[in-house]
Amino acid sequence: MTAPFEAYAALICDLDGVVYRGQAAVPHAVEALSAQRRPVLYATNNAARTPDVVAAHLRELGLAVEASDVVNSSQAAAWLLARHQPRGAGVLAVGGPGVGVALREAGFQVVERIGAERVDAVVQGYGPTVTASDLAEAAYGVQGGALWVATNLDSTLPTDRGVAPGGGSLVDAVVNAVGRRPDLVAGKPETPIYELCADRLALPPQQVLAIGDRLETDIAGANSLGMDSLVVLTGVDDLSAIIGAPAALRPTHVARDLSCLMLPEAAAECVRLTDEVKRQWAGVDRASDPEAHLRGLDVDGLLRTVTSAE
Repeated sequence: MTAPFEAYAALICDLDGVVYRGQAAVPHAVEALSAQRRPVLYATNNAARTPDVVAAHLRELGLAVEASDVVNSSQAAAWLLARHQPRGAGVLAVGGPGVGVALREAGFQVVERIGAERVDAVVQGYGPTVTASDLAEAAYGVQGGALWVATNLDSTLPTDRGVAPGGGSLVDAVVNAVGRRPDLVAGKPETPIYELCADRLALPPQQVLAIGDRLETDIAGANSLGMDSLVVLTGVDDLSAIIGAPAALRPTHVARDLSCLMLPEAAAECVRLTDEVKRQWAGVDRASDPEAHLRGLDVDGLLRTVTSAE
């Protein structure tokens, strides 16, 4: 293993934009992750797909992954709920198959419609077939006093046809009906999904590296837990966004892609790029001119300079 990543005992890796885009693998991702000799968990805010389905997709890409290597926000929600409700509690599951599966595995009694008996909790996640009736049931449960747990609050969902409403938009529909926000949120940028990963790894957060492509979810969640992070430029946020990020969203490391985990020259580029980003952060006088660091910044030129440096 090459610096700067040899000190980490395990990795927690985001999926979309880091390992794959749609059905296709991101360049270098499969090779880099396959070369690891330490545990890798794959953490996703996608609440709808079960770990079995996600693991099967990753195996199709060439990774040796089991369902136990995948942590989704539905599992994080069930893990979080177990801190507040006993096994066997009645829980209304709203969302895709992943929500109900995670709750049953955690020992909860899952219902899909509120009957005569009051439910103890509502767990709401994304699902492509969620209907207005499902959202109404969630609202009725919350109004009836049930603890309300959202798997995640991603407002949009990128698809091969464009951008669709995400789980956060469905949560907002219930918010509009009940007049308040969820009691608990499990997915990134909240920390429970990373806490669950660290618990599964039996490691303190300080020994784990979180990898992602979104500052406002992957990096913010890691920072909140005190976990170091690596952002790769293969997904949502680009170098300009990273340089312009406030302190709470700044990653520990910046790299072009996951080849930094296996190739010495890519790791060296990561060090140079990270150092340059930190230099840019240090030069920002955000109070007097919040955009000063972006004016005149040649991002492409910066990447070329870092790449060509000896």
